[in-house]
Amino acid sequence: MDTAATGTAQDFQSFLQQYGATHGDDVLTVDAPVSADQDITAVVHTLTLQGRQPLTLFRNVEGLGVPVATNVFSSRERVARMLGTDLGGIHRVYQERSRNLLQPRELESGPVCEVVQQDGFDLAELPLITHFETDRAPYITNGILVAEGDDSGAGNLSYHRSMLHSATEIATSLHSRGDLWRLLNRAAEHGRPLPVAMVVGAHPLFMLAASARVPHDVDERELAGGLLGERLDVVRTPRYGIRVPAGAEIVLEGVIDPEASVEEGPFGEFTGYSSNRSTNNLLRVETVMRRHTPMLVDIVGGNSAEHLNLARIPRESEMVEKLMQRFPSVTRLHYPNSGTHFHAYVAVKQARQGEARQVMLGLLGWDPYLKTVIAVDEDVDVTRDEEVLWAMATHLQPHRDVLMVDGLPGSALDPSASGVGTTSRMGLDATRGPDFHGVRARISDRALARAAEILGQSQ
Repeated sequence: MDTAATGTAQDFQSFLQQYGATHGDDVLTVDAPVSADQDITAVVHTLTLQGRQPLTLFRNVEGLGVPVATNVFSSRERVARMLGTDLGGIHRVYQERSRNLLQPRELESGPVCEVVQQDGFDLAELPLITHFETDRAPYITNGILVAEGDDSGAGNLSYHRSMLHSATEIATSLHSRGDLWRLLNRAAEHGRPLPVAMVVGAHPLFMLAASARVPHDVDERELAGGLLGERLDVVRTPRYGIRVPAGAEIVLEGVIDPEASVEEGPFGEFTGYSSNRSTNNLLRVETVMRRHTPMLVDIVGGNSAEHLNLARIPRESEMVEKLMQRFPSVTRLHYPNSGTHFHAYVAVKQARQGEARQVMLGLLGWDPYLKTVIAVDEDVDVTRDEEVLWAMATHLQPHRDVLMVDGLPGSALDPSASGVGTTSRMGLDATRGPDFHGVRARISDRALARAAEILGQSQ
């Protein structure tokens, strides 16, 4: 075991300091007093309406006693910088790094061990904020539950919305088809609770790794090492020995009781709707670990750019790689904010008729969240909704270019789906097709360059 002190590069506060020093124009610091009741969400929402997505730091949140950092993942360019690339390389570099699995490096201690409480604590003293008027209570939106593995030996990281239930208990919702749910059912079969640790605040690349979709025999802590480019520094929690980031802000250790059920929700979900759908699980907290001066690292809830990007970038990266390996005609893939997790736009350079449909069917089959895929030609910018809608308006004929499949499993949080998440899926072929004879109107590069020069002189 490595007993050296953990480096500072793997904690959120060091990341924030370093990022602010190099990209200060991308960090907004709010010194004015704000309420812990919705003000933070309201500020980020207003920034979004203004077309701005800065990493936002609130230094004076009433009643919290700690600063709050949020909107970290709202900008794809910022995420690309974290990965050491530009926007065009984000999918490729994410996949390359995520395949370079590195075993965590275990330390004797780290910043998260500065304060350890195993009795006499009150979870009401945790820094928590309310995101929406419709939320049942203040929520932990950045709660990453860590469980050690079963027979496979691989641990699991996953996000779960969580709210206080009592001074020592947290109500949370698991994903009923996820690995943590499988581990909980395995524990229940053996008649015991499942030990877990909840990490609230860590390096953004650890947070990104926790949102990855990987096989159950892959430990996301190893993937985090790949994204970081070095082994993840971890310490063991005092009661159950669960390996958590040594540089985390706050860690809660305890057990999920498979027999207990508590009310949880509603909460503003990625669909933009307040959702009551929950597995209603109970986490009994037995240990609180934290830094002397922690920071609340929040994730903006609802259908925010941050919430969507955090889950979508790993998914897109996987889908892009799969599609391009299977279908060389695919030139670009994008999941738009406007479609939450349910829409995807794919650009193709068709070599033969029907290829766009084949690509769409592949996407609809591989990604269980998708309801609608729109295929366009390679000259259409799939990152702009208006371009895709233009392609639909001018290329698509509904009687021949729409395909639908019914009765497939989807997201249980989709308010239009059945109670068990069954959904239909649709592919829209908005490519021009072999019999299309229109010529797209265009402006020459010379004229565009001249326009930029004229406007530059007019400022």
